[in-house]
Amino acid sequence: MSASGPTGLRPFDRPYLLLSLASLFWAGNIVLGRFIADHIPPVALTWTRWVGAFVLLAVIARRDLVRDLPALRSRWRQLVGLSALGVAGYTVLAYWALHYTQALNALLAQSVTPLVIAIWSFALYRDALTPRQAVGVVVSLAGVATIVTRGDLGALARIDVNLGDLIFMVAIALYALYSTLLREKPKVAQTSLLTALMALAAILLTPALLWEIAQGRTMSFDAVSAASLAYVIVFPSTLGYLFYNRGVELIGANRAGPFFHLIPLFGAALAILLLGERPQAFHAVGFALVLAGVWTAARSAAAAPSS
Repeated sequence: MSASGPTGLRPFDRPYLLLSLASLFWAGNIVLGRFIADHIPPVALTWTRWVGAFVLLAVIARRDLVRDLPALRSRWRQLVGLSALGVAGYTVLAYWALHYTQALNALLAQSVTPLVIAIWSFALYRDALTPRQAVGVVVSLAGVATIVTRGDLGALARIDVNLGDLIFMVAIALYALYSTLLREKPKVAQTSLLTALMALAAILLTPALLWEIAQGRTMSFDAVSAASLAYVIVFPSTLGYLFYNRGVELIGANRAGPFFHLIPLFGAALAILLLGERPQAFHAVGFALVLAGVWTAARSAAAAPSS
């Protein structure tokens, strides 16, 4: 695998597919993270997630990793920063936030990610949203609000802001900065980059894990924990990050940002398919707005892909 991924019309060259799948995996992760909050403490969940994903990806990408190791070592300070922001920092804060807030609040908070990415992109690189991208973000954000409030936009005014919401906003700020800085990543294979970021995340989180254990907060080893860990290791961690990083590489952070609005869309769809929730008119309206907004922003010809 080359530094930019396979060539041709393979799935790894299709940014819209990759970013959509990453959003699907992360939608499941938010719902699952809230469900298992009482089974696995946040640091233990995050540390185990990245150790497991590191082992899985290191086996798959061992040839790329050996070839790219010199380049990774030469940029180790940058890699530590990226891992601290978007891998270790974001995930542990997001899981911690879910101990204090509801999935609805988290989905609403997640929907501002494209705006925060745009702020970081402008602050660091003077990259402004094009008018078309701005329209797309607003339209898809309206779709998100329609879905998560079940068509009652007045519910937005009744949501109580709590500690978990504030923690989640900090997490989003970190991940948006990570997304923006990906343009400066080393010229290595995506698999090599992600393997290194996962290893560093586990190292960075180890002191916090030991502190959490010393506080008496340990993981409950049962079928729920095992199944949850299997999901977060394979889908939102290994595949989600790999697909997202590649998508940003292909079309840039500003154009990739609106795909975060697919997360509540997929969350609602999963509830319909798996939990028996009945489709309502607000689902159709929200889905249409999100898809229209994402398509409008992502198709903007004015934004150049980050490299």
